[in-house]
Amino acid sequence: MTTANPARKLSLDEMVITRPPRSLFKDSMRRLVKNKMSMAGLVVIVVFFFVAVFADALAPHNPLQIYSGKTYLPPAWMEGGEPQFLLGTDTLGRDVLSRTLYGARVSMAVGLIPTMIILVVGGVIGMTAGYAGGKVDNLLMRLTDVIYAFPDLLFFIIVMVSLRETAIGQLMNGLILLFVALAIVSWVTIARLVRGNVLSLKQKEFVEAGRMIGAPTTRIMSHHLLPNTLGVIIVYTAFRIPGLIITEAILGYLGIGLRPATNPDAFFVTSWGQLMLEGQTAFNSQLAILLAPAICVALVVMAFTFLGDGLRDALDPRMAGTE
Repeated sequence: MTTANPARKLSLDEMVITRPPRSLFKDSMRRLVKNKMSMAGLVVIVVFFFVAVFADALAPHNPLQIYSGKTYLPPAWMEGGEPQFLLGTDTLGRDVLSRTLYGARVSMAVGLIPTMIILVVGGVIGMTAGYAGGKVDNLLMRLTDVIYAFPDLLFFIIVMVSLRETAIGQLMNGLILLFVALAIVSWVTIARLVRGNVLSLKQKEFVEAGRMIGAPTTRIMSHHLLPNTLGVIIVYTAFRIPGLIITEAILGYLGIGLRPATNPDAFFVTSWGQLMLEGQTAFNSQLAILLAPAICVALVVMAFTFLGDGLRDALDPRMAGTE
């Protein structure tokens, strides 16, 4: 009679796989989906993007149309309000709800377009400095230090005030100038982050293997270094967008942001910062003019912040073993 050998090793066919293997991307997305606050933030962001794209269809009135004799109407649910003006009217008799919906276009555009410029400029400079090293790294980092030392908000104000009446300041009601001002000094942080990651990655075996087989520098950067820095770039993007939206709101509140639109067919009509500037003068008469854009800014900023927190945790490899 024979007995089973308890010390016998299991063959590959006898091994039981308890969980199918997952890629790093799928594992990160699974952790992100489990984060309820991040998903709530993502839903809010999608809703505001939908509002920005389809504002002309969602707005009940033309945001520039003036209704004579209907200035400072309170919201519809308050005494003196009218049902056709849900959030009331402003100092000129324009519908507050329609102007708030159109204001989402500027804020979403300001959050995305300058961010794309920042990522390209900062990513290229940071990757070049980190991979080249030596004098190139020293030169690019000293340039970065000089720009980093200049106060961002002060630079934005100087650019917007100085160039507001020029040709570039009048393009798209000043929106192009706003994009340039926001992007020109905001790339330094991502450049430093990318450089730090490249410095730690360029000595890894897979990069050395690429060099050994004669792969071009551009291929090593695009196929080996860039994919391994995407986690940092994605998290930075999620946190940078709300910062740009707040900056635009501040500039608009100071009266040096987007120019007031006069063309009823214009895509960019007003911004939430402009609406808050109008609302602070009518604070005692019509509170909704100030509260509506302020609440929208707060919601978008919190949504991007929650999403950024979730992405940071999801893309952190150390979080994989905590479940």
